[in-house]
Amino acid sequence: MPNDQEIRPFQLDTPEEAIADLHRRITATRWPSRELVGDRSQGVQLATVQALARYWTTDHDWRGFEARLNALPQYTTTIDGVEIHFIHVRSQHENALPLIMTHGWPGSVVELLGTVGPLTDPTAHGGQAEDAFHLVLPSLPGYGFSGEPTELGWENGRIAAAWAELMNRLGYPRYVAQGGDVGAAVTDAMGRRGPEGLLGIHVNLLSGAIAIKDKLPAQSEPERVAHDRLNTFMTDGFGYFLEQSTRPQTIGYSLLDSPVGLAAWMLDHDTDSYYKMSRAFVDGGPVGGLTPDSILDNITLYWLTGTGASAARWYWEFGRFRAAAAASGQAPPPVKVPVGFTTFPGELWAAPRSWAETVYPGLAYFNEVDKGGHFAAWEEPDLFANEMRAVFRPLRAA
Repeated sequence: MPNDQEIRPFQLDTPEEAIADLHRRITATRWPSRELVGDRSQGVQLATVQALARYWTTDHDWRGFEARLNALPQYTTTIDGVEIHFIHVRSQHENALPLIMTHGWPGSVVELLGTVGPLTDPTAHGGQAEDAFHLVLPSLPGYGFSGEPTELGWENGRIAAAWAELMNRLGYPRYVAQGGDVGAAVTDAMGRRGPEGLLGIHVNLLSGAIAIKDKLPAQSEPERVAHDRLNTFMTDGFGYFLEQSTRPQTIGYSLLDSPVGLAAWMLDHDTDSYYKMSRAFVDGGPVGGLTPDSILDNITLYWLTGTGASAARWYWEFGRFRAAAAASGQAPPPVKVPVGFTTFPGELWAAPRSWAETVYPGLAYFNEVDKGGHFAAWEEPDLFANEMRAVFRPLRAA
């Protein structure tokens, strides 16, 4: 095993045969008949997936993405027995604040790449030098170029501990953290563990809302709308969550055998994101950073690394951990650092301030922005970067 403290440079070099095999499998897809409804209520629409497949084999430039990724400083290091891949971009600006950002599912570091420039070089993107960040973008264990855990127990707390160790290895005695989706749960765990050097956190999904749904305020119109959207997710948009939290191995066979099956599974996440991604391929063009190429960069990353099943296992770990916590009857420990929260209108449940304050008493920062959805950093990287500047600005002198 490599030296546990060693940080090794990483470069992506995809064998040509792997790309050719991908294209062969796409071409050989057995297609279902068209859905019997005019919307996504039966699942990902045939026209969307067929348009995606055509683009995948004729226009998508994986080599272009490979070059873009390799232009960034990438590394791997072994933490707690798992090889962790991460991008590490240091700002040219003096006194930049270290920031570790964690992606989610069905995302990867791909969803965060649009923020690299605005966060590390703010003067070139409408910001000030004093807003600069040193940026660390790790791939979650079992995702992308990180190794797969070979034992149970890689839930949010263990990942949070690994991230604290990573920042320590990089020589950052003080830093902040951000996450959405799975990354929000990991970042929440970081805040509750309060490792030495962590100054504050920001999340853009209120992941704790599911566990305390019946305790969340429902008096105002925004609160009632949020409850409706959370209930819709729990009844109509919960399929992928339920399958991956109970039978990740079962769905994994399909995700590693059929690229089109993998693509459809990854598109079928939430209504807002689905229609934006569908529009990129079918009728209207991309919304923000959700371009055909970036969508396929992300899906292809899952395919070439064969991580469909290992990524899904996080949900199983999350479900097991949540069940154990509920059985214990104990409330989670309080967050030990300042918390910032941004509500993006297209999120699964766009949480009002009262919800964020219920989960995070003493909330230090809250903002509702006028655009963006579940993949906020991917869809609206400049707006997202502005939020990072605002939420962490008061902590820079801490």
